Amino acid sequence: MKRTVTAAVLLAALAALSACSSGDDSDKDDTTHAAPTTKAASPGVDDSAAEKKAGIPPEPTGATRDNVLAVLFDVNPVLVADEEDAIDNARNQCAAINGGAERLEWSAQQRFSSSAHEVTEDEAKHINIGLAEFCKTA
Repeated sequence: MKRTVTAAVLLAALAALSACSSGDDSDKDDTTHAAPTTKAASPGVDDSAAEKKAGIPPEPTGATRDNVLAVLFDVNPVLVADEEDAIDNARNQCAAINGGAERLEWSAQQRFSSSAHEVTEDEAKHINIGLAEFCKTA
């Protein structure tokens, strides 16, 4: 019961965050991302505390960033064609991993797929396994 309530609260928080987004994404396919970008911000709000509560680790730098990109590159090099998107996708996937989402592979497929590459279920499994250590830093 507690796990279900926690998952529901996390999903509601993520839905609320996505409603706050104010960019023009008309050139993007809205189905490629299952969660909001971590860049949506409100003045005076401590984004890092909200992200940590949602299970999103801080933006990686240095060797940690290189490791996250290497994990994704090992799954499929096209996943890191845009490194900033790859990092944002990885951080947001941590919310699903840390929140105990039931459909982790589906979430990774939605989040990491693009017009250049449709992520397979097997690739999604490897993404989730590869990101597990990074996600623990949230």
